[in-house]
Amino acid sequence: MPNVSIDHVFTWLMESTTTFVQGGLRVALIAMIAYGAIRAIRVGMAHLEDILTKTWERTEPVPGAARKRVMTLVGLLRTICLAFVWVIAVVMALAQIGLDVTPILAGAGIIGLAVGFGAQNLVRDMISGFFMILENQVRVGDVAIVNGTGGLVEAITFRTITLRDLSGVVHIFPNGAITTLSNMTKDWSAYVIDVGVAYKEDTDRVVSIMKSVADELKQDPVYGAKMIEPIEILGVDNFADSAVVIKARLKTLPIEQWSVGREYRRRLKKAFDAERIEIPFPHRTLYMGEASPPFVVQTTTASPSS
Repeated sequence: MPNVSIDHVFTWLMESTTTFVQGGLRVALIAMIAYGAIRAIRVGMAHLEDILTKTWERTEPVPGAARKRVMTLVGLLRTICLAFVWVIAVVMALAQIGLDVTPILAGAGIIGLAVGFGAQNLVRDMISGFFMILENQVRVGDVAIVNGTGGLVEAITFRTITLRDLSGVVHIFPNGAITTLSNMTKDWSAYVIDVGVAYKEDTDRVVSIMKSVADELKQDPVYGAKMIEPIEILGVDNFADSAVVIKARLKTLPIEQWSVGREYRRRLKKAFDAERIEIPFPHRTLYMGEASPPFVVQTTTASPSS
């Protein structure tokens, strides 16, 4: 009877050892496969980063902006892929050492569902931010209008976009809450100007002066380098109450439209003064009607009562 017990214990130890060794070998094999998959992912992501950078730099006017955008996207994809590989490897390793992974998977599913419901706004923000960066809708350094608020884009993440307006106020918008996004400095910019002159002025002469001033500005070494094309005179755009409005447009490099436009306005005012072109302003004429005749006042003296 004791010999039988020893044999059983010995057999159990041998089987346990064999199972443990086999499980260890399987875990080691899973770890090696996971390591190889991670190396392949890193190499593949590096090649993908180079390909996307070379492709997007051809159409990217700002040097270095394409690489930053690609690095952000590839970094996110790399993190997701690595996390996916490690989760699968850990679950398979636990299954090989004899643990029941069904409760783990069920619990992870319940936790993921709860987190999904609780953090749905966060997930929405991250998805919106991912596509915003992927589609190159806006970049750091652009001037954009988000939900009616304009400013310089200072930071873009997968969750928020940060603007600073002209007064220095910082506005932070969750990406998922953005309903309207207007990029004012995408690839190139334009300065639209409405010039009002008096009705007595010859509009052809006014247009000629406007083109002459713009041509002089184009020859300027500072402002000319910021102008992409000569001025575009769109023509007479409106008959206002006291002026004929002529619309024009200056096409400039991104974010340079305001400096070029202000200088153009300054020079145009001087040219109009030199050529005696009247720039009207709202005024009001008061008409006084005929004077009313004076009232005739008669005074009477009451007789003393008797």
